[in-house]
Amino acid sequence: MGITRFATMSDGNYLAPLNSFRRHEARLRRAQRTMSRKTKFSSNWKKAKARVQRIHSRIGHARRDYLHKATTTISKNHAMVYIENLQVRNMSRSAAGSNDAPGKNVRAKSGLNKAILDQGWFEFRRQLDYKLAWNGGWLIAVPPANTSRTCPVCGYVSAENRQTQARFVCIECGFEENADLVGAINILARGHRVAACGEPVQSDRSVKQEPTEAI
Repeated sequence: MGITRFATMSDGNYLAPLNSFRRHEARLRRAQRTMSRKTKFSSNWKKAKARVQRIHSRIGHARRDYLHKATTTISKNHAMVYIENLQVRNMSRSAAGSNDAPGKNVRAKSGLNKAILDQGWFEFRRQLDYKLAWNGGWLIAVPPANTSRTCPVCGYVSAENRQTQARFVCIECGFEENADLVGAINILARGHRVAACGEPVQSDRSVKQEPTEAI
């Protein structure tokens, strides 16, 4: 899962992000500004507030519809899905810090937090988990460490392999590919090891089962 690609599969296919909030952000900001100029609790203020609420509702409905369609498609076409065990709450935590210890790159981190929450990573995993269970499938969350820094060809691990957000170039063997696809390939391999050997994994159900098809 990522920002520029919402979800990347190990076969090279990927889901583009919806970015529902970003699409309506300018309109929402104007509506909120208009509301702030009204006398609080007046008739005009209530109308302006209703417009703000409608925009929020539209954002939420669009996001839920997108996630439901994506997770339904995946759960119907795959018996086992491996996913990174991302700690979304920690990843989207504010970097502002305090007066004594101010944060660094606060504006960039704020934009990243907004993008993560806008895409609904936590809800995506939640829906995928119960829909796979309904269809007799399995969702296995594997440790995410170095999934996009490990070369799937030679196994060399280095932060220098991830040259940009999107580009992976192994400094050992020269293998090049999209960084999100490299991460997906490594997640699949790690998931297979978990399923075959019973390596530690985040799941409430047993994983010692041969996968019929995985992504």
